[in-house]
Amino acid sequence: MKRDPSRCCPGPGRLAGECAAARHFGNGSQGSGPHLRTVPEVSRFFGIVVAMYYDDHPPPHFHVRYGECRAILELDGLVVLGGALPPRALGLVAEWAALHRAELEENWRRARSLAPLNRIGPLE
Repeated sequence: MKRDPSRCCPGPGRLAGECAAARHFGNGSQGSGPHLRTVPEVSRFFGIVVAMYYDDHPPPHFHVRYGECRAILELDGLVVLGGALPPRALGLVAEWAALHRAELEENWRRARSLAPLNRIGPLE
């Protein structure tokens, strides 16, 4: 079956526009030229990749990639700020983030000060 490129994530209501707020990551950089930004991967589990941008805008948040889907989740309350994930992937990310909240907050502080980020263990 051919995938509709206008869809961001499988399932009803997951339109590409929903993911527009979530920036692309996964190849270690974003953009090109003098504004190249690295995107450190902080964790990976069940096909889900979690990353944080250096010196990113508030509120404190992290970026998630699952297949073709992208989302940005706020640390406080795990609110989806942009993008979309399938419900099962979102549930796994929420469970992981709740277990690793202190580590995520520490990495947020480190990223804002351009310090190296710490790897965070996967959901097991």
